[in-house]
Amino acid sequence: MIDLNGVINVYKERGYTSFDVVAKLRGILKQKKIGHTGTLDPDAEGVLPVCLGSATRACELLTEKDKEYEAVLLFGRITDTQDITGTVLEEHPVTISEEEAKRCLLSFQGEYDQIPPMYSALKVNGKKLYELAREGKVIERQPRRVTIYELRILETSFDGEEKWIRFAVTCSKGTYIRTLCEDVGRKAGCGGCMKSLRRTRVSSFLEQDSLTLAQIEQYRDEGRMDEILLSTERLFLRFPAMQTKPEADKLLQNGNKLSKGSLRAYRDEPNEEAGRVALSDGKAAEGVTGPIDDIQPWYRIYDSTGRFTALYQYEEAERLYRNVKMFGTQE
Repeated sequence: MIDLNGVINVYKERGYTSFDVVAKLRGILKQKKIGHTGTLDPDAEGVLPVCLGSATRACELLTEKDKEYEAVLLFGRITDTQDITGTVLEEHPVTISEEEAKRCLLSFQGEYDQIPPMYSALKVNGKKLYELAREGKVIERQPRRVTIYELRILETSFDGEEKWIRFAVTCSKGTYIRTLCEDVGRKAGCGGCMKSLRRTRVSSFLEQDSLTLAQIEQYRDEGRMDEILLSTERLFLRFPAMQTKPEADKLLQNGNKLSKGSLRAYRDEPNEEAGRVALSDGKAAEGVTGPIDDIQPWYRIYDSTGRFTALYQYEEAERLYRNVKMFGTQE
Protein backbone atom coordinates (compact mmCIF):
# COMPACT_ATOMS: atom_id res chain seq x y z
CA MET A 1 0.00 0.00 0.00
CA ILE A 2 1.28 3.48 -0.92
CA ASP A 3 1.65 5.86 2.01
CA LEU A 4 -1.28 8.21 2.37
CA ASN A 5 -1.03 11.98 2.89
CA GLY A 6 -3.93 13.84 4.46
CA VAL A 7 -6.27 13.84 7.45
CA ILE A 8 -8.87 11.36 8.68
CA ASN A 9 -11.61 12.49 11.04
CA VAL A 10 -11.54 9.63 13.57
CA TYR A 11 -14.19 8.99 16.21
CA LYS A 12 -12.23 7.87 19.27
CA GLU A 13 -14.25 5.37 21.24
CA ARG A 14 -14.14 4.93 24.99
CA GLY A 15 -11.40 2.70 26.34
CA TYR A 16 -8.81 3.80 23.79
CA THR A 17 -6.08 6.35 24.43
CA SER A 18 -5.24 8.75 21.62
CA PHE A 19 -1.95 6.84 21.24
CA ASP A 20 -3.94 3.59 20.90
CA VAL A 21 -5.84 5.10 17.97
CA VAL A 22 -2.61 6.03 16.20
CA ALA A 23 -1.10 2.58 16.85
CA LYS A 24 -4.17 0.79 15.52
CA LEU A 25 -4.29 3.00 12.42
CA ARG A 26 -0.66 2.20 11.71
CA GLY A 27 -1.66 -1.45 11.67
CA ILE A 28 -4.79 -0.90 9.58
CA LEU A 29 -3.07 1.28 6.97
CA LYS A 30 0.40 -0.32 7.14
CA GLN A 31 1.89 3.15 7.48
CA LYS A 32 4.27 4.50 10.12
CA LYS A 33 3.98 8.26 9.68
CA ILE A 34 0.75 8.99 11.55
CA GLY A 35 0.07 11.47 14.36
CA HIS A 36 -2.93 12.69 16.35
CA THR A 37 -3.89 16.29 16.96
CA GLY A 38 -4.51 16.42 20.69
CA THR A 39 -5.20 13.88 23.40
CA LEU A 40 -8.56 12.70 24.66
CA ASP A 41 -8.81 10.87 27.99
CA PRO A 42 -9.32 7.08 27.66
CA ASP A 43 -12.86 7.36 29.06
CA ALA A 44 -13.71 10.28 26.77
CA GLU A 45 -14.92 9.83 23.21
CA GLY A 46 -15.39 11.87 20.11
CA VAL A 47 -13.59 13.73 17.35
CA LEU A 48 -9.85 13.10 16.99
CA PRO A 49 -8.39 14.30 13.66
CA VAL A 50 -5.44 12.11 12.70
CA CYS A 51 -2.77 13.26 10.24
CA LEU A 52 -1.02 10.93 7.80
CA GLY A 53 2.21 11.31 5.85
CA SER A 54 3.20 14.88 5.06
CA ALA A 55 0.07 16.13 6.85
CA THR A 56 1.68 15.19 10.19
CA ARG A 57 3.43 18.55 9.91
CA ALA A 58 0.04 20.08 10.70
CA CYS A 59 -0.51 18.18 13.96
CA GLU A 60 0.92 20.90 16.17
CA LEU A 61 -1.12 23.52 14.33
CA LEU A 62 -4.41 21.69 14.88
CA THR A 63 -3.83 21.52 18.63
CA GLU A 64 -4.20 25.31 18.60
CA LYS A 65 -7.78 25.13 17.34
CA ASP A 66 -10.91 25.75 19.37
CA LYS A 67 -12.97 22.72 20.31
CA GLU A 68 -16.50 21.81 21.31
CA TYR A 69 -17.56 19.22 23.87
CA GLU A 70 -20.63 17.77 25.50
CA ALA A 71 -20.11 16.90 29.15
CA VAL A 72 -22.06 15.90 32.23
CA LEU A 73 -21.23 17.67 35.49
CA LEU A 74 -22.11 15.64 38.59
CA PHE A 75 -22.57 17.75 41.72
CA GLY A 76 -21.64 16.71 45.25
CA ARG A 77 -18.53 14.64 44.56
CA ILE A 78 -14.82 15.51 44.40
CA THR A 79 -12.27 12.99 43.07
CA ASP A 80 -8.51 12.97 42.60
CA THR A 81 -8.88 12.81 38.79
CA GLN A 82 -11.74 15.34 38.63
CA ASP A 83 -13.97 12.73 36.99
CA ILE A 84 -15.97 9.75 38.22
CA THR A 85 -13.17 7.27 37.42
CA GLY A 86 -11.00 8.62 40.24
CA THR A 87 -10.83 7.99 43.96
CA VAL A 88 -13.53 9.88 45.83
CA LEU A 89 -11.94 12.48 48.12
CA GLU A 90 -15.08 14.25 49.34
CA GLU A 91 -18.85 13.91 49.12
CA HIS A 92 -21.27 16.67 50.01
CA PRO A 93 -25.04 17.14 50.00
CA VAL A 94 -26.28 19.20 47.07
CA THR A 95 -28.39 21.93 48.59
CA ILE A 96 -28.42 24.43 45.72
CA SER A 97 -31.43 24.58 43.44
CA GLU A 98 -31.43 23.61 39.80
CA GLU A 99 -31.62 27.26 38.74
CA GLU A 100 -28.72 28.20 41.04
CA ALA A 101 -26.65 25.37 39.57
CA LYS A 102 -27.38 26.57 36.04
CA ARG A 103 -26.38 30.15 36.88
CA CYS A 104 -23.20 28.91 38.53
CA LEU A 105 -22.19 26.96 35.42
CA LEU A 106 -23.03 29.76 32.99
CA SER A 107 -21.01 32.24 35.06
CA PHE A 108 -17.84 30.58 33.74
CA GLN A 109 -18.44 31.80 30.21
CA GLY A 110 -15.58 34.09 29.22
CA GLU A 111 -11.95 34.07 30.31
CA TYR A 112 -10.76 32.61 33.59
CA ASP A 113 -7.57 31.28 35.14
CA GLN A 114 -7.61 27.49 35.24
CA ILE A 115 -5.12 25.34 37.14
CA PRO A 116 -4.22 22.25 35.06
CA PRO A 117 -5.08 18.94 36.76
CA MET A 118 -2.45 16.61 38.16
CA TYR A 119 -3.89 13.85 35.98
CA SER A 120 -2.84 15.42 32.68
CA ALA A 121 -0.15 14.95 30.06
CA LEU A 122 1.52 18.28 30.82
CA LYS A 123 5.22 17.91 31.57
CA VAL A 124 7.17 19.32 34.49
CA ASN A 125 10.94 18.82 34.40
CA GLY A 126 10.50 16.26 31.65
CA LYS A 127 7.94 14.16 33.49
CA LYS A 128 4.20 14.04 32.79
CA LEU A 129 1.96 15.22 35.59
CA TYR A 130 -0.12 12.05 35.57
CA GLU A 131 3.04 10.01 36.15
CA LEU A 132 3.80 12.09 39.22
CA ALA A 133 0.18 11.78 40.36
CA ARG A 134 0.36 7.99 40.15
CA GLU A 135 3.40 8.15 42.42
CA GLY A 136 1.29 10.01 44.94
CA LYS A 137 3.00 13.33 44.28
CA VAL A 138 1.19 16.63 43.98
CA ILE A 139 3.14 19.63 42.74
CA GLU A 140 2.18 23.27 42.40
CA ARG A 141 0.84 24.20 38.97
CA GLN A 142 0.60 27.69 37.61
CA PRO A 143 -2.87 28.82 36.46
CA ARG A 144 -3.37 29.34 32.76
CA ARG A 145 -5.80 31.76 31.15
CA VAL A 146 -8.42 29.87 29.12
CA THR A 147 -11.51 31.06 27.31
CA ILE A 148 -14.97 29.53 27.48
CA TYR A 149 -16.51 30.95 24.33
CA GLU A 150 -19.96 29.47 24.84
CA LEU A 151 -21.85 27.38 27.38
CA ARG A 152 -25.24 25.84 26.62
CA ILE A 153 -27.28 23.75 29.05
CA LEU A 154 -28.74 20.71 27.29
CA GLU A 155 -30.36 18.71 30.09
CA THR A 156 -30.62 18.69 33.87
CA SER A 157 -31.55 16.17 36.56
CA PHE A 158 -32.17 17.41 40.08
CA ASP A 159 -35.04 15.12 41.14
CA GLY A 160 -33.15 11.90 41.76
CA GLU A 161 -30.32 10.92 44.07
CA GLU A 162 -27.69 12.20 41.64
CA LYS A 163 -27.90 15.81 40.56
CA TRP A 164 -26.26 16.73 37.28
CA ILE A 165 -26.21 19.05 34.29
CA ARG A 166 -25.40 18.02 30.74
CA PHE A 167 -23.95 20.95 28.82
CA ALA A 168 -22.21 21.92 25.58
CA VAL A 169 -19.06 24.01 25.72
CA THR A 170 -16.92 25.73 23.10
CA CYS A 171 -13.48 26.55 24.47
CA SER A 172 -9.94 27.56 23.67
CA LYS A 173 -6.92 25.29 23.47
CA GLY A 174 -5.60 24.05 26.80
CA THR A 175 -8.99 24.01 28.52
CA TYR A 176 -9.65 20.99 30.74
CA ILE A 177 -13.36 20.20 30.96
CA ARG A 178 -12.71 18.03 34.03
CA THR A 179 -11.23 21.04 35.76
CA LEU A 180 -14.10 23.24 34.64
CA CYS A 181 -16.53 20.78 36.26
CA GLU A 182 -14.59 20.79 39.52
CA ASP A 183 -14.32 24.60 39.48
CA VAL A 184 -18.08 24.95 38.97
CA GLY A 185 -18.74 22.50 41.80
CA ARG A 186 -16.42 24.41 44.09
CA LYS A 187 -18.17 27.69 43.32
CA ALA A 188 -21.53 25.98 43.93
CA GLY A 189 -20.32 25.03 47.41
CA CYS A 190 -20.92 21.30 47.10
CA GLY A 191 -18.10 20.12 44.85
CA GLY A 192 -18.41 18.49 41.46
CA CYS A 193 -16.71 16.23 38.95
CA MET A 194 -17.10 15.21 35.33
CA LYS A 195 -19.34 12.21 34.69
CA SER A 196 -18.85 11.91 30.92
CA LEU A 197 -17.20 13.73 28.02
CA ARG A 198 -17.63 13.69 24.26
CA ARG A 199 -15.74 15.96 21.86
CA THR A 200 -18.08 17.05 19.09
CA ARG A 201 -15.84 19.37 17.07
CA VAL A 202 -12.19 20.26 16.47
CA SER A 203 -12.00 23.31 14.21
CA SER A 204 -13.95 22.28 11.07
CA PHE A 205 -13.96 18.56 11.94
CA LEU A 206 -17.43 17.53 13.10
CA GLU A 207 -18.67 14.52 15.03
CA GLN A 208 -21.25 13.61 12.38
CA ASP A 209 -18.47 13.23 9.79
CA SER A 210 -16.14 11.14 11.98
CA LEU A 211 -15.44 7.42 11.54
CA THR A 212 -14.65 4.66 14.00
CA LEU A 213 -11.60 2.46 13.52
CA ALA A 214 -13.84 -0.39 12.36
CA GLN A 215 -15.41 1.84 9.71
CA ILE A 216 -11.99 3.00 8.52
CA GLU A 217 -10.90 -0.62 8.23
CA GLN A 218 -13.96 -1.33 6.09
CA TYR A 219 -13.12 1.57 3.75
CA ARG A 220 -9.59 0.14 3.44
CA ASP A 221 -10.90 -3.33 2.60
CA GLU A 222 -13.18 -1.87 -0.07
CA GLY A 223 -10.38 0.23 -1.59
CA ARG A 224 -12.23 3.48 -0.83
CA MET A 225 -9.73 5.33 1.34
CA ASP A 226 -9.79 8.28 -1.07
CA GLU A 227 -13.38 8.92 0.05
CA ILE A 228 -12.43 9.57 3.68
CA LEU A 229 -8.91 11.02 3.36
CA LEU A 230 -9.12 14.82 3.53
CA SER A 231 -6.50 16.99 1.86
CA THR A 232 -4.08 18.87 4.10
CA GLU A 233 -5.12 22.22 2.67
CA ARG A 234 -8.63 21.69 4.05
CA LEU A 235 -7.22 22.41 7.51
CA PHE A 236 -6.47 25.97 6.47
CA LEU A 237 -9.38 27.04 4.28
CA ARG A 238 -10.12 29.91 6.65
CA PHE A 239 -6.91 31.63 5.52
CA PRO A 240 -6.65 33.59 2.27
CA ALA A 241 -4.86 31.91 -0.63
CA MET A 242 -2.22 33.08 -3.10
CA GLN A 243 -0.01 31.35 -5.61
CA THR A 244 3.44 31.99 -6.98
CA LYS A 245 4.19 33.13 -10.47
CA PRO A 246 6.15 30.47 -12.41
CA GLU A 247 9.49 32.21 -11.90
CA ALA A 248 9.03 32.06 -8.11
CA ASP A 249 8.17 28.35 -7.85
CA LYS A 250 11.72 27.40 -6.88
CA LEU A 251 11.80 30.00 -4.11
CA LEU A 252 8.59 28.52 -2.73
CA GLN A 253 9.82 24.94 -2.95
CA ASN A 254 12.96 25.92 -1.01
CA GLY A 255 10.93 27.72 1.65
CA ASN A 256 12.48 31.11 0.84
CA LYS A 257 10.84 34.44 1.59
CA LEU A 258 8.48 35.72 -1.07
CA SER A 259 7.80 39.26 -2.24
CA LYS A 260 4.42 40.60 -3.26
CA GLY A 261 5.65 40.78 -6.82
CA SER A 262 6.24 37.02 -6.90
CA LEU A 263 2.63 36.23 -5.94
CA ARG A 264 -0.83 36.57 -7.43
CA ALA A 265 -4.36 35.78 -6.26
CA TYR A 266 -5.01 32.03 -6.29
CA ARG A 267 -6.88 31.31 -9.51
CA ASP A 268 -9.12 28.58 -8.05
CA GLU A 269 -10.05 30.47 -4.89
CA PRO A 270 -13.86 30.75 -4.55
CA ASN A 271 -13.37 34.29 -3.23
CA GLU A 272 -10.34 35.79 -4.92
CA GLU A 273 -10.86 39.01 -2.97
CA ALA A 274 -8.92 37.36 -0.12
CA GLY A 275 -5.89 37.01 -2.34
CA ARG A 276 -6.20 40.55 -3.69
CA VAL A 277 -6.43 41.98 -0.19
CA ALA A 278 -3.39 39.97 0.87
CA LEU A 279 -1.36 41.26 -2.06
CA SER A 280 -2.41 44.86 -1.52
CA ASP A 281 -1.52 45.41 2.11
CA GLY A 282 -0.51 42.18 3.81
CA LYS A 283 -3.76 41.96 5.76
CA ALA A 284 -6.00 38.92 5.93
CA ALA A 285 -9.52 38.91 4.62
CA GLU A 286 -12.14 40.09 7.08
CA GLY A 287 -12.63 37.61 9.92
CA VAL A 288 -9.50 35.60 9.07
CA THR A 289 -6.78 35.49 11.70
CA GLY A 290 -3.88 33.23 12.48
CA PRO A 291 -4.38 30.54 15.17
CA ILE A 292 -1.30 31.71 17.10
CA ASP A 293 -0.50 35.26 16.00
CA ASP A 294 -3.63 37.28 15.38
CA ILE A 295 -1.69 40.37 14.28
CA GLN A 296 0.22 38.75 11.41
CA PRO A 297 -2.16 36.31 9.70
CA TRP A 298 -1.27 33.24 7.71
CA TYR A 299 -1.76 32.51 4.01
CA ARG A 300 -2.12 29.34 1.98
CA ILE A 301 0.49 29.43 -0.76
CA TYR A 302 0.12 27.36 -3.95
CA ASP A 303 2.73 26.98 -6.66
CA SER A 304 2.03 28.16 -10.20
CA THR A 305 0.49 24.78 -11.11
CA GLY A 306 -2.04 25.06 -8.24
CA ARG A 307 -0.46 22.60 -5.81
CA PHE A 308 -0.85 23.53 -2.13
CA THR A 309 2.71 23.89 -0.88
CA ALA A 310 3.05 25.90 2.33
CA LEU A 311 1.71 28.28 4.92
CA TYR A 312 3.33 31.72 4.92
CA GLN A 313 3.11 34.71 7.22
CA TYR A 314 3.41 38.34 6.19
CA GLU A 315 6.26 40.30 7.84
CA GLU A 316 5.31 43.96 7.88
CA ALA A 317 8.83 45.21 8.69
CA GLU A 318 10.37 43.50 5.66
CA ARG A 319 7.23 43.63 3.51
CA LEU A 320 7.89 39.99 2.65
CA TYR A 321 6.15 36.68 3.24
CA ARG A 322 8.00 34.22 5.50
CA ASN A 323 7.56 30.44 5.50
CA VAL A 324 5.72 28.99 8.51
CA LYS A 325 5.28 25.35 7.45
CA MET A 326 5.97 23.39 4.28
CA PHE A 327 3.54 20.75 3.00
CA GLY A 328 4.29 20.40 -0.70
CA THR A 329 7.22 17.98 -0.46
CA GLN A 330 6.78 14.27 0.15
CA GLU A 331 8.84 12.28 2.64
